[in-house]
Parts: sequence; structure tokens; C-alpha cells
Amino acid sequence: MSWKNTETRFGTLSISLHWLMLILIVGVYACIELKGYFPKGSDMREGLKQWHFMLGLSIFALVWLRILARVIAPTPKIQPAPPVLQEKLAKLMYLALYLLMIGAPLAGWLILSAFGKPIPFFGLELPPLISENPELGSQIKELHELAGTVGYWLIGLHTVAALYHKHVVRDNAMDLMVPERK
Repeated sequence: MSWKNTETRFGTLSISLHWLMLILIVGVYACIELKGYFPKGSDMREGLKQWHFMLGLSIFALVWLRILARVIAPTPKIQPAPPVLQEKLAKLMYLALYLLMIGAPLAGWLILSAFGKPIPFFGLELPPLISENPELGSQIKELHELAGTVGYWLIGLHTVAALYHKHVVRDNAMDLMVPERK
């Protein structure tokens, strides 16, 4: 199997990035959900927040590689081809997911910047994107949290659509994004 997409199959790069980013997204959500079980200021709560930031920034970094992979190679076709409306809805879903993978981590980076907090990234400290402005930080935080809620729905709908293609329509949509069995 090639690293690059073909007309009939996603390549190993696209497949690997898809599943790696799913794992990172699950990690981001798990960290932020689990932190609420620990007292404010506790080492575990602070550690989960740090991991939430770092995993989110990892998604932000990898999404650009994923976009590049989509641009340089064809997108395999679903067979049999879905109805036109379904294809348009799928494109909107992909756009929304990509906006989430760019916008939510970027908002997180902006929040930390606005509150004058360090921006950790696996032993590095990234520079702030904006100067301190707690009021703006609070506004961005509301948008970030909304993006997180919308993300649950988008991921859920994406999963339901994949299962619908696999078990109801019985086309090759889901097969395109799983590693080839030999």
C-alpha cells in the first residue's frame, strides 16, 4: 500500500493521520472531562490540563499535514457513488471537522495567551499569540467550550455516517479509511 492516496484507496499517510488524530481527540476530551473529578490546584488536575493543551496543540500541528496530504493526492471515490445531496453534506461535515481541528486548538492557545499563562508543548513553551487581555480570554474561552460541545456532535455524526455506509448502504466508504488486509 502506498503512503499516498490513489483514486481507489486512501494511502497509509492519510489513514494513519486519521486514526492518530482520533486518538488525540479522544485524549483531549478525556483530559478535560476527567479534570473535573480532581480538586482545583491538585497535581492531577493541573497535569490533565497540561495534557489537554499539549494534545490539542498536537492536533493543530498535524491537521496541516493532513490538509497537505489531501491537497497533493486524489480523494478516493465511494462506490457505488452516493446521491449528490449526501456528497454535499459529507463535504460540509469534513469542512466542519477541519475547522474544529484548527479552530479549537488555536482558541486554546489564544486563551492561554490572553490570561498570561505559559503555553506548554512537550517540554517547550510556545510564545503567546496575543498580549494579556483577560476579558478577551474569557470571550474566547466561551467559543472554545462551544467548539468542544459542537465537536462531540460532529464526531458522533461522522461515526454514525461511517456505520450507515458500512451496514446500511454497504458501500466502500468505511473500507477506504481502514488499513488494507493482506
